[in-house]
This record gives sequence, structure tokens and C-alpha cells, in this order.
Amino acid sequence: MSTPTKTLLPLENMPVATLRSLHTILFDLDDTFTSQGKIPSSSFEALWELKESGLRLVVVTGRPAGWCDHIARMWPVDGVIGENGAFYFWFDEKERKLKKRFLDSHSVRAEKRQRLEAIRDEILITVPGCSVASDQRYREADLAIDYCEDVPPLNDRAVRKICHIFASHGATCKVSSIHVNGWFGAYNKLDMARLFIAERLGMDLDETRERFVYCGDSLNDEPMFAYFPISVAVQNVMRFIGQMQSLPTYLTSQKGGEGFAEFARHLLSRRNS
Repeated sequence: MSTPTKTLLPLENMPVATLRSLHTILFDLDDTFTSQGKIPSSSFEALWELKESGLRLVVVTGRPAGWCDHIARMWPVDGVIGENGAFYFWFDEKERKLKKRFLDSHSVRAEKRQRLEAIRDEILITVPGCSVASDQRYREADLAIDYCEDVPPLNDRAVRKICHIFASHGATCKVSSIHVNGWFGAYNKLDMARLFIAERLGMDLDETRERFVYCGDSLNDEPMFAYFPISVAVQNVMRFIGQMQSLPTYLTSQKGGEGFAEFARHLLSRRNS
């Protein structure tokens, strides 16, 4: 795969007028908001500061429904898109109730999970060293295979083999910084973001995307990097650059959650200057 020719720009190159026009920040979770599996105080404090500044905040993650339930209820965010676009959750402050929007019905999700179980067994037999992700029991729609979170890191060849098995069964798969996620269906992070923004924020994303920014770190963020004119990656995206066709526009100098906090500080300081 050829390396894209696009040059990643430092945050200092972001126009002040652009920063001041932003309406919503969408951001990935693992290794974008977190660092080595933990949420740094800097990124969580930055999240509150962004919220208090009036910006809308949406988590866009491959993590499971169980995690998204907690995040939507307890974090200062306007919604959570989970399992790479299978659903979004949001907390209704007036009713004090969590609301859920799935693309598939419960029965369809159950049928798809049975098909994914056969794929799971084949992957575990065929690719030594991988494992079912520890958060699998909290998932509603996909299968997550761990290749470096709770297992010794597998090489790129092993990851490609996992992807090939998913594809051979007609499943969609995406590689995150820790898991290979596979599912049946054409949904993705971007399509669910478009739906969330239309239904919850009352905006047409295609007409207003210059007022949104996406922040991520890995291969499964490529559709978002390709779509949003304003996109930011934390420094650890560099490990995937050679495998990517669509790059972000801007790059932080720090990795993970510290990089997210760096972006937040930069955005807020420029908006307030």
C-alpha cells in the first residue's frame, strides 16, 4: 500500500476563524482519549472544559454497549456512538433516562451474533495468540478480537489474517489500536454520526461538516479523517500511517489522552483569544 502524500499539519496551522466556528467535537476513545488503557486527568479535565465552553461532544468508539451505557450517563457528553456505528446512546436530562437507538432489532442482532460465533471459533483456531476481547460479553452487535490489549501484541500478518477470516464470511471488519472488530451489516462510524447529528442535533452533516471536528488515532478512523475537512490525530497515529489511505489534517505533538488534552487546550485558547 502506498503512503498518502498529504502532509500532516501542526495544530498551530488551524485557522482561528475555523476554531471559532466549531459546533461539535467527535472523538475516538481508545488511545485517543486514553493513554495506555487509562484516562489521564488532563483529557478528562479537558472534556469538562470543552463542555462548559458550549461545544457539543460525541464519543465515537468501537467499544461495547455496556461501556457506552456508562459513558452516556456519567460523562459530560451529548451522546455515544458505539460498536463502530451499530447504535448511539444519549442521556435525556429532562426525563433522567438513557435513550438508545439501534440500527438492527433485537432479533436481528441475535441472529447475527450466532453467525459471528462460528467466525470467532475459526479465528481462535487459525490465529494463535489472539483472544476474544475481554469486553465481548457487553457487546450487542459485533465480535471483538483482541490482538494487543490483554494479549502479547501480534504482528501485522496475524492481524491481516484475522481480517481475512472475517471477510471470507462476508463480514465487515475494522482494525482499531487494540482490537479487530467484525460485524454483519453496512453500518460504520460515519453513517451513524450522520444519523445522530440529524436526529439529536437537528443538523444536516453534509451541509455543515466544516463546523465539526473529528479526533482519532487508528485505521478504523480513516472514514472520518477522509470525510471531515477538520480532523485531528493524536501522535500515536504514526504507527499506522504506512497502512492508511486517508490521513487527518492536523497532528498533535503528544500521544493518546495527552494529545487530546493538547488539542482541547489549543482550541479553547484560540476561541477565547
